[in-house]
Amino acid sequence: MQTTEGRITRSTGAAFAHYSLLCWLTGIAILASQPNFANTAPGTETEQNKTNTDWSNVPPVTSPPKPGMFSRPATPQAGYYSILDLLTGNKQSQPPVSPYPRFGLMTTPQFDIDFRYLEKPGHETDIFDPVKRIPIADDWLLSFGGSFWYRYMHETDSRLNENGLNNDYHLIRTRLHADLWYRDRVRLFAEFIDARSFDPELAPSGIDRNHTDMLNLFADIKVADVNGPVYVRVGRQELLYGSQRLISTLDWANTRRTFQGVKTFWRSDTIDLDAFWVRPMRTEKGDFDNWDTKQNFWGLWGTIKPRPDHLIDLYYLGLDNRHTVSDANIAAGNITRGDTIVHTLGGRLAGNFDRILYELEGMYQFGERSGLDVSAFAVATGVGYQLPLPMNPNIWIRYDFASGDSNPQDGRSNTFNHLFPFGHYYLGYIDLVGRQNVHDINAQVTLKPQPWFTFIGQYHRYYLANERDFLYNAGGVPLLRDPTGQSGSHIGDGIDFLANFHIARHHDVIVGYSKLFSGDFIKNQRPGINSDLFYVQYNFRF
Repeated sequence: MQTTEGRITRSTGAAFAHYSLLCWLTGIAILASQPNFANTAPGTETEQNKTNTDWSNVPPVTSPPKPGMFSRPATPQAGYYSILDLLTGNKQSQPPVSPYPRFGLMTTPQFDIDFRYLEKPGHETDIFDPVKRIPIADDWLLSFGGSFWYRYMHETDSRLNENGLNNDYHLIRTRLHADLWYRDRVRLFAEFIDARSFDPELAPSGIDRNHTDMLNLFADIKVADVNGPVYVRVGRQELLYGSQRLISTLDWANTRRTFQGVKTFWRSDTIDLDAFWVRPMRTEKGDFDNWDTKQNFWGLWGTIKPRPDHLIDLYYLGLDNRHTVSDANIAAGNITRGDTIVHTLGGRLAGNFDRILYELEGMYQFGERSGLDVSAFAVATGVGYQLPLPMNPNIWIRYDFASGDSNPQDGRSNTFNHLFPFGHYYLGYIDLVGRQNVHDINAQVTLKPQPWFTFIGQYHRYYLANERDFLYNAGGVPLLRDPTGQSGSHIGDGIDFLANFHIARHHDVIVGYSKLFSGDFIKNQRPGINSDLFYVQYNFRF
């Protein structure tokens, strides 16, 4: 009965919170429509633009940050930019204008996709243009959009389970959104998501299912213009920063990752600055999601763009996680997933000098975890090169490190907490290694044999940073541990191959294969286990 009452309370509380938010958003829209609202907003205007808005710079989109293993694009040239172009003989003189990448995975939130090119005379037309940037009177703009994907997954020796079980299953995800602007002053954005898993042989992962829920539901209000707009965003929102090693939307997940709270952000030509306080959303498959009241996440993130093709990220992040860690887990040294106040200071340099690509990111953590003082750090560094050869090969050689803990009884905790990352992109697509207690020596090559075909290959050699700490997966879950350290440190070697076929403007197909060749550590912990993953994904966006 307690469980039922608790479920009713959570459901009622969630419904009340979101009903209140919707009422608040409606009130903002009504306020924005009043004649005197325009006169009280920041800035001055002419009589003409009181009734006619220049939409060419609305919304002020945040450009996707440069990832860690970015590729320098080839010089634009004539070619077939989709398989449909190839089949119809539509050879284009340059890349077509499109707000979406010609790739099946996209971490960028829908609210930062840039459709402002539709304001330019003579732009390329598309069948979905009528649902984009619909003018309502003179000062209102409404857009709709969405996406659908299907993925088939085949996992061998799934999740390093003792029985060596395989897992075949299917994932589908549907997203639809509506975006309403009043000039550049007020924005209301709502995005629906439905994520489902079918026929799994093992219990579905927590990131696989979320039936009929809201991924984003927020209001933006422009509060100033200081060499660039300043906005306050309130409500449910996806967060994405820097390399995404610490904060990402996690697009590989069927559910994606989202938060609820408030963010203030300022955009200028050379500096972006964000401050936020949020709580992560708890995905509840059959109920309306509620925020996690036992976690608070806040931060200050600045990006400096001193010159084209170069950036500097500087940030402070704080996480207060009050989930209780059991006595048994404390005794086992498994204390990273709760009862924590951890502060992260970090910085990142990234860019390219002509064909030479570079990145360096350092992160230091301090605080308290289960009564222990935290001192942990992580480093990610690499150098790349764009070879002047056909297929535009970009190669990277990289080293990733995150500290581990040698003794949970010594009064200190040295295991790095990777917060809310996109580990899948950096540490192997099979997701069995996370940015905690790890050395990863890795390399990547990206090829583009045709404008419609992208190939990515990765190689990883993994070691435990400390032989007495756990092997943590991409979600931060501790998988295996030998407290004696006798199983060795070599986790194994991983390979990843991914091919993306850009079928047409709105359609992509990804085919991928990943394998982890077990090293001494896994062989001693799970004899006979060698995990691999094969997947096929179709993605449609509009």
